[in-house]
Formats: sequence, structure tokens, C-alpha cells
Amino acid sequence: MTDPPAEPTTVAPPGGIASGTPGGIAPAPPGGFLPGADRSRPPGPGDLALPVTGAKLLTGVDGQLLRVADLPADTEWVPLGTLDGVPAWGADLTSADDGPGRARGWASLAAEVPEPHATLAGRALAVLTWRRTHRWCGACRAELTDRPGETARQCPDCGLYVPMQLSAAVLVAITRPGPPGHVDELLLVRHATGPTGLWALVAGFVEAGETLEAAVHREVGEEVGLPVDRLAYFGSQPWAISGPGVLLAGFTARAADPHAEPVVDGRELTRAQWFGLDALPAQLPPAYSISRWLIDATVTAGRR
Repeated sequence: MTDPPAEPTTVAPPGGIASGTPGGIAPAPPGGFLPGADRSRPPGPGDLALPVTGAKLLTGVDGQLLRVADLPADTEWVPLGTLDGVPAWGADLTSADDGPGRARGWASLAAEVPEPHATLAGRALAVLTWRRTHRWCGACRAELTDRPGETARQCPDCGLYVPMQLSAAVLVAITRPGPPGHVDELLLVRHATGPTGLWALVAGFVEAGETLEAAVHREVGEEVGLPVDRLAYFGSQPWAISGPGVLLAGFTARAADPHAEPVVDGRELTRAQWFGLDALPAQLPPAYSISRWLIDATVTAGRR
């Protein structure tokens, strides 16, 4: 599991870091983005529009979200939910030439727009990609139809129910006591694929039949050979870069043996190293990622 290339940004995590709860993310404020699949009324001209072409989103030239009126009248719209009470709709376009503005990857957009705009953009990519790749029934080959009020499809012939499924992944900020008189240390790793120059966190996908906590212990054991304890949930983030429906769940943990050194698997990771919380490398994950929120929250908690 890898993080995207770092990009300068000032975006904060949704809701901010909760005061008095190290590593905790506060509940999102009222309003914001609410996912939904309501087709009870047609799109209005002023509703938000998130056209998708391939793996990119179309935005205005200035980076702002488009409106339904900006697209052709015969555009086929898919409900995504609401943003601050304004309905948002997605559309699957054949190419960027079919719509106004410019095509942008999610990482580029998330680096500039505030939450919850980035989350809405990620949902647009996830839903439209899922619909594009789940058109036919896997049991009888009939064409699927939409389930009213749900992000799901169903076969009209055999009744097969096809909900949009999430792929859960975990990542963990592991710390240990530093040398006497020094601050705690944080374990950072470099991945063999993706943005190999970043120092990131141990991460991986959850297996079927596995809890999030068990996935953390397994991934840490497989990738760096360390036992951990004092596992605590931090927060989560939809992650459009790794594919449609990916949800990252972040944790903090302590090294069970403060003297143990990491041993990388050589397959997914190339390096693993302890860094003092006051001497972290510059090549960290981007500020719009939960990986960075975890690292920053760990540093803040270490100063208390």
C-alpha cells in the first residue's frame, strides 16, 4: 500500500484533530458532504456537477466544481449526495472533449480544495468507475439496473444484488521510546512501488474474514517483523488514488519490544527506519492524506 507523491497544500483533515484526544479525529461539523443516491428529483441547473473521464475529474479552469448547467442537456446524471445541502451529480464522459474545463487526477485536486470537496470528488470517481465496470450480471450476463435510493445495482432476470463494495486498508503509526533524554521515535518506511522516495507508514489491505486490528498486526509482522501493542484507532479516509471504494483506516501503536529493529520484507518495502519525532525527514506523505494526519498528530502528542 503506497501513498501518492507529496504536493504542497494547507488542507486539514475533516473536522480537524480533536482537542484533548491525541490521534483522534473530531466528528465532522454539521452540513458538509453527505453521500446519497436520491433520484426523486431531476438535477437542477445550479446543482454541483462532477463529470468523470477515465480516472480523472473535470473541473472549471479555475479548479472550482462545475454546475449541471455547464454540461449538455442530454447528460446522463448519477446522484452522489449533497454538499452543504446542494445536490451533487456525477456523469461518465467518453473523453475530456465532451465537457468544459480541464481533466484532473484526484491527487492534484485534493491538494488544492478543502474538505469535504475532496471527499465528494473521490466519491464521484469511485461511483462512476464502479458503474462502468459493473454493467453486466456475473451470474446470468443480463444488463444490471440501478436500485432506487441505493448505490447498488440488481439483475432484472435472476435478481442478483450487486452493491458497491468497499476495500478496507489499514495504516499504522508505530512509535517507541527514544534514547534517554530524547523524544519518542516513529517508524517510517519506503515502498518498493509507487512514490518510492517518500517516507510513509506501514500499510496494507484487509483480508476477507480479518478484523482491522488483526490486519494491522499481520501487516506490521509481514512487512517489518515487529510485534506491536497499545493499538488505538485514529480515523479513516476514503482514498481515491488506490482504486474505487478504497477506505483507509488509521491506527497508532507502540513497539512491543522498544529495542527491536525493523527487518523489511524486501518485496513491498525497501527500507524501514526509526526517526526522532523532532527529526523527521522532509519526504513525507502529502498533507491531504490520513498518513500525514497520523504523522502530524503523533508529533503533536509527543510534545505533550
